[in-house]
Amino acid sequence: MRAAAVRYGTAGSLVLTALVAAPAGSAKGAPPSPETFGTAVAAQRAEAAGIHWGTCAKAEGLPPSIKCGTVSMPLDYARPGGEQIKLTVSRTKATGKAADKADKKVTRQGSLVYNPGGPGASGTYFPMVGMMPEWKHIAAAYDLVGYAPRGVGRSAPLSCEDPKSYIKAPTQSPTHPDAAYKRERIARAKAYARGCAARNPGLRHYTTLNNARDLDVLRAALGERKLTFMGASYGTYFGAVYATLFPSHVRRMVFDSAVNPDPRQIWYGNNLDQSAAFERRWADFRSWVAKHDKTYHLGGTPEQVLRSYEKVRAELVRKPAGGKVGPGQLQGAYLKAGYYDDYWPMRAAALSAYLKGNPKPLIEQAAPEPKTAAEEENGNAVYTAVECNDADWPTDFATWDHDNTRLARTAPFETWDNAWMNLPCAYWKAPRQQPLDVRAADGELPPTLILAAERDAATPYEGARELNRRLEGSVLVTERGAGTHGIGGGPNQCVNGHLNAYLLHGELPGRRAACAPHKEPSPTSGIRAAELPRER
Repeated sequence: MRAAAVRYGTAGSLVLTALVAAPAGSAKGAPPSPETFGTAVAAQRAEAAGIHWGTCAKAEGLPPSIKCGTVSMPLDYARPGGEQIKLTVSRTKATGKAADKADKKVTRQGSLVYNPGGPGASGTYFPMVGMMPEWKHIAAAYDLVGYAPRGVGRSAPLSCEDPKSYIKAPTQSPTHPDAAYKRERIARAKAYARGCAARNPGLRHYTTLNNARDLDVLRAALGERKLTFMGASYGTYFGAVYATLFPSHVRRMVFDSAVNPDPRQIWYGNNLDQSAAFERRWADFRSWVAKHDKTYHLGGTPEQVLRSYEKVRAELVRKPAGGKVGPGQLQGAYLKAGYYDDYWPMRAAALSAYLKGNPKPLIEQAAPEPKTAAEEENGNAVYTAVECNDADWPTDFATWDHDNTRLARTAPFETWDNAWMNLPCAYWKAPRQQPLDVRAADGELPPTLILAAERDAATPYEGARELNRRLEGSVLVTERGAGTHGIGGGPNQCVNGHLNAYLLHGELPGRRAACAPHKEPSPTSGIRAAELPRER
């Protein structure tokens, strides 16, 4: 620790001052950990360097109004003077104009940093939301800042296999796999874990703890004394870890669709709970389709709709649609209907059209897209690295087999596909972290806002309640009877009212509040008329 202070000269005293102000994971009375000291060193460097904003790289696909830059971070926070990585950052400046009165000036409140989750998702697109009506008020007061976390996109990217192999299709997706298929998937998981280790020498440093530390360095680079942050999905988890590590650096924080932060749930238990929740949301989709049987002709009950789906699934086993859409691609496409109900009309129309003899809509929606193969493989590599590094996982497949076989009896839709996605963690060689005990006592944090849909499948509602219990002073706003994943800035005006009141004025309701669900999609929204099935 002393060597680092000498290395950075006069910065050392500033770093030590920062450490006193920001307890970051060390026990009370204990000296700061090397990672804690390294974070303070990196943040002080970033504050001095700032961000040089310019035209975004073509690969980002962003309009000219958005500017980009990079921020340097240590790969290993225990060695802040060692290898550095650069994270891509994007920004639009606060407009300063009231959304309802063009001649009224709005006071800038700093930067609002956003992370969409994953792990493995990039938030560089986020500044574009300022053009949407739901975000106009926030965009007037805040610079909108997105970024690609470590490992994602051009931010020291990870890769575990050839992207062409990653999207290879068609694939199978048995609901109740036999022993031979399980052996095949075990072999694939072992190979994937080996590929991750071989391709990425710094693999062990891609963790939630380091994502939280990166966030503090980004805060400093933006010139913000305190952070205003909004995270969705996994972004809520490392946002909560950040709040635990750096409570004095938090200004305002929004957790949208919260991961259950209980250390016992990270990550194996959370994935089992997720599979159970997707079964409920899959039933919601089928109920909606049944309600609109006059449009889709897939059945007047959820059970009849399921039979229609299983009929398509069985046909794809025998003959993949377009040679590329098998049961695996079908399941992946319809899983998105569990995340977002605005997918419901197009997914129902594609299923119906297929049964009427037109496979084109299903192929368009479910076939892998070669142009996005590298991005998808990269996202999966980061997801796997972070989740496998973050915590202990069962290393005996017998445990996975027992737990998922039992769960699949009542929740067959997603259970085994979820298990296969995470199985490389059973054979992971990088050192494991121990999940941080996320919590804040009364007065440690400013008031924070938690948003959750009651029937969210990707982050089941209990996760929001658990986070609410762990962060004293937090307020939970629930969208009752809804299940869309990520509800802030969406179609629910009540939810957006709470979001705006908090971010713009620091105002929150009581400990908990509720909103009625947003309107369900209409059966023809989001699809072309040509895709609607016709009676024969």
